[in-house]
Amino acid sequence: EGSELIRRVREGGTLPMITSCSPGWIKFAEHFYPEFLPNLSTCKSPHQMLGALIKTYYAEKENIDPASIVVVSVMPCTAKKFECARPEMRDSGYQDVDYVLTTRELARMIREGGIDFRSLPDETYDNPLGEYTGAATIFGATGGVMEAALRTVYEILTGKELASLDLTMVRGLDGVKEATIPIDGIGDVKVAVAHGLGNARKLLEKIKSGEGVYHFIEV
Repeated sequence: EGSELIRRVREGGTLPMITSCSPGWIKFAEHFYPEFLPNLSTCKSPHQMLGALIKTYYAEKENIDPASIVVVSVMPCTAKKFECARPEMRDSGYQDVDYVLTTRELARMIREGGIDFRSLPDETYDNPLGEYTGAATIFGATGGVMEAALRTVYEILTGKELASLDLTMVRGLDGVKEATIPIDGIGDVKVAVAHGLGNARKLLEKIKSGEGVYHFIEV
């Protein structure tokens, strides 16, 4: 998303760019704000990206037939179940993610299976794609997707690390925060984070009216 944001700002692409990793938000936009669909990032959600990598890159490296691979994601959001079945999640010729379990469902299965983690022996965890980054750690928090992308943008263009992203509340919109980050090469980048679909609606209405002007929005 960082590289896509740079390209859109430099080449006059559709702005503001809006994050696309929440399937609930995507469905909401399709029904109520179809005019903003061109604004959505072209990036899949992280678990769909990983599913695609497993069925292509990993399958090739390990010489495994992708048709024999079953990918199961464990997610806190029930909307991910709908997301994995969307037709656009089959670009590789295979469904990127085959099944989605919610965290509650997994916990229930563990309990019903009589598994006690405290009594299990320690083992080294699987690490097929290397160490995770600090940006990956903050990804699940509100504003984390945007901060991760902006860190990438900032480092690509300046060669330095982004010290911090200081978001402030938008006046009159309790669930919306914004920030302005000066970045060499593209100027001031104005961003906003909306927590929940109700606040996303308020922010989009503000943008439609011309009151809010942003380069990047996270929902």
